[in-house]
Amino acid sequence: MSTTSSPENSTPDQKPERPVALIAGPTASGKSTLAVTLAKAIEAKGAKAVVINADSAQVYSDLAVLSARPTEEEMDGIEHRLFGAWDGSVACSAARWAEVAREEIAQCHENGAVPILVGGTGMYIKVLLEGIAPIPEIEPEVRRVVRALPVETAYEALMIEDPERATLLEPTDSQRIARALEVKRSTGVTLSDWHMAKTGGIGEEIALFPLILLPPRDWLYARCDARFEAMLEEGALDEVQALLDRELDPDLPVMRAIGVPEITEFLLEDRPREEVIEAGAQATRNYAKRQYTWFRRQTDPDWPRLTTDLESENIDLDAYFAGLLPD
Repeated sequence: MSTTSSPENSTPDQKPERPVALIAGPTASGKSTLAVTLAKAIEAKGAKAVVINADSAQVYSDLAVLSARPTEEEMDGIEHRLFGAWDGSVACSAARWAEVAREEIAQCHENGAVPILVGGTGMYIKVLLEGIAPIPEIEPEVRRVVRALPVETAYEALMIEDPERATLLEPTDSQRIARALEVKRSTGVTLSDWHMAKTGGIGEEIALFPLILLPPRDWLYARCDARFEAMLEEGALDEVQALLDRELDPDLPVMRAIGVPEITEFLLEDRPREEVIEAGAQATRNYAKRQYTWFRRQTDPDWPRLTTDLESENIDLDAYFAGLLPD
């Protein structure tokens, strides 16, 4: 992802056209608090700001506690959108979220508001900015045959049919190998070529002001540990029990969200509370680690990085969001 604000979008004395702020990073890094702080600063300059969710767990109405969705108090009077917007029985894909987020951003711009994207789901942000490849549905018979192949055989076939993609994958990565092979066999076009034909991204249509939060890992992991235990005290058990009572498909994203499987085991298997706390905290730390790596490696290296924690430093918003609004 390489889209950033540019001089042609604004001058020191003129507001940028179609500005979008982005605050992204791993869970527990302080994104939500910083988003509200930025929104307050924008509104202090006479403009309206709207925080738009870009977190794949916070989209679900069923996960207010377990997703650490901002409370009304934490929103502090700032309008928030796409938080709790999906029922857990409906899977929210990156493509669907991006479609709705595009509409929300366009509406903000029409009303003279500054949208602030905030979240830790890198794929949501990537699809929104860059678009998505319009790959047709895979032929069922092709999928059946490919998915039945041993990973070694599938990788050998991919080396012949799409060597460029094969060299980018680990020989044991069965899921990505099968995906690349079935796309090539079903459409006759390689996955790389499909990705070059992405559509729907808004990256070239907006003035993006991004900030990636990458705080010290020990600080981040300590917050992950404290957060999960606090969630149990604040109603996470009741949230998961409500999901179980609905008998939803266990493969739905809401049922696989961080903390849900661990609490499900506690509720159904009578595991000791201490074990559940440790398992949930470990799952949260693992997730934060994956997010940290993704945002460090997959985002534009020119995007500003904040590598200190938000508790030990007062953030100079003008330093990171210069040009978002004129003085």
